[in-house]
Amino acid sequence: MSLLKKYNVLILTFVSVCFYTFFAYSLERTEFYKLLILWIGLFGSFYFLLQNKQISFKYWVAIAILFRLIFLFVIPNLSQDFYRFIWDGRMILEGFNPYLSLPQTLIEQNNAPILQATELYKGMGQLNGSHYTNYPPINQLCFFLAALFSKHSILGSVIVMRLLIILADIGILYFGKKLLEKLQLPVHNIFLYILNPFVIIEFTGNLHFEPIMLFFVVWSLYKLQQQKWISAGILLAFAVSVKLIPLIFLPLFYQWFVKNETSYTFGIKKLIGFYTVVLLTIAITFLPFFSLEFIANYSNSVGLWFRNFEFNASFYYIAREIGYLFRGYNEIAIIGKIIPILTVSFLLALTFFRRNTSTMQLITAMLFSLSFYYFVSTTMHPWYIGSLLILSVFTKYRFPVVWSFVIILSYQAYANIPWKENLWLITLEYVVLYSFLIWELGIKKPTQN
Repeated sequence: MSLLKKYNVLILTFVSVCFYTFFAYSLERTEFYKLLILWIGLFGSFYFLLQNKQISFKYWVAIAILFRLIFLFVIPNLSQDFYRFIWDGRMILEGFNPYLSLPQTLIEQNNAPILQATELYKGMGQLNGSHYTNYPPINQLCFFLAALFSKHSILGSVIVMRLLIILADIGILYFGKKLLEKLQLPVHNIFLYILNPFVIIEFTGNLHFEPIMLFFVVWSLYKLQQQKWISAGILLAFAVSVKLIPLIFLPLFYQWFVKNETSYTFGIKKLIGFYTVVLLTIAITFLPFFSLEFIANYSNSVGLWFRNFEFNASFYYIAREIGYLFRGYNEIAIIGKIIPILTVSFLLALTFFRRNTSTMQLITAMLFSLSFYYFVSTTMHPWYIGSLLILSVFTKYRFPVVWSFVIILSYQAYANIPWKENLWLITLEYVVLYSFLIWELGIKKPTQN
C-alpha cells in the first residue's frame, strides 16, 4: 500500500473514531439532524474504507473491534429495550419465571423482587412494562448472565450484555470468513456486516441481541456446508431460541436435503431428521419455563406484532391507507391476519419452485424469504435488518446494505414527543430501497445464486 493510501486509511479510521465517540457520549435520539449527519459521515467513512482492498484483514478486524469498544461503558441512547432485558435477567436470578409476570403489575403492587425495579420500569416505559416478555430462552440466558455478574448496577449489566454481543460478532466474523472460503467468495465480504455502522450502533451500541442469533445461524450454515446436518440443526435451534425469526427458514431446507440425495426416500428421511433435531432442541430450551400460563402469555405477546404494533412499514402502510377509504379504522386487525398467509405462500413458492440445492442458493432463498416478510410486515424496527445484512454477505445482492443506510430515516419518529412518524421520510426510505432492489434484480442482473 502506498504511503498516501496509508494516510487516507488512518484519517478515515480517526474520523470514524471521533464520530462513534460523539455518537456514544453526546447524542440524544431526539436530536434527529445530528443523528443524520453522524450517520452519513460514518457510512461515508465505511464506504471509502471498503474501497481500499489493500488494507490487511487484521487491520479491518482491529478497527471493527475498536469501534465497538468505544460504546462499552455508556448507556444506550437510541433504545430503551435494554431495561427490560435487565429486568428479565434479574427476575431469573431471583428464581422467578419472567414469562409469568408483568413489570407493571409488580410495580403497582410494590412487590417487585429485584433491585432497582422502579428505575428499570421507568426506563423500559409503560408500553413495554405492560406486556409479557417475548424474548426466547437463550436470549434470557444472556440477560441472566448480565444479572449474575452485575445485579446492583444497570451500567454493569449493560457492559456484560455488550461484551456478549461483541463476542458474538467476533464469532460471526470467524465462521463467516470460513463459510465464504467454502463458497469461494471474497472473504472481505464479511466486512459488509462487521464494519457496517448500522451493525455497530444498533447492536453493540443499542444492545439488540441479533448478533447472538446470527452467530448461531452462520455457524449452522457452515456446518450444513460441511454436510454435518445434525450439528447444523442444533445450532439453528439455538438461533431460534434467541430470536424466533429463523423459524421462517425451515421450509427452505426441503430441496437442499431431497435434491442432493440420489434417493428421494433417503433425502426425505434426512429432512425429517433435521426438522426433528431443530424442533426437539427448541423444545428443550423452552422446557425450564414451560407451563400452560407461559404458553398463553408468550403466544399473546408474539401475536401483538401482528395485531397492535405499527412502525416503519412499507406495503402495509399503503394497504392501510386503501383500507381507510372503505372502512376508516382498525385496518391492522384485518391486514395483520393476511400477512402470515402471504408470507407462507411466498415461502412455499421459494421452497418448491426455486432451485435451492446449493448452500449459496439456499442462503439467497433465505434472504428473499425474510425480505418479503419484512416488506409486508406491520412493524419494521431498524435492528431487524441485521439478518438481511449477514445473509447478503454470502450472495450477490447488496440491497440490505442500502437499507442499513436509509433506515436511519425511521428514527425521525423519535424526534417528536410523543413519537410520530413522518410518512414522507418513510416513503423516501422505501423509494430508495426498492429502486436499488429493482436495479439489482432487473437492470444489473446479478449472477444467479
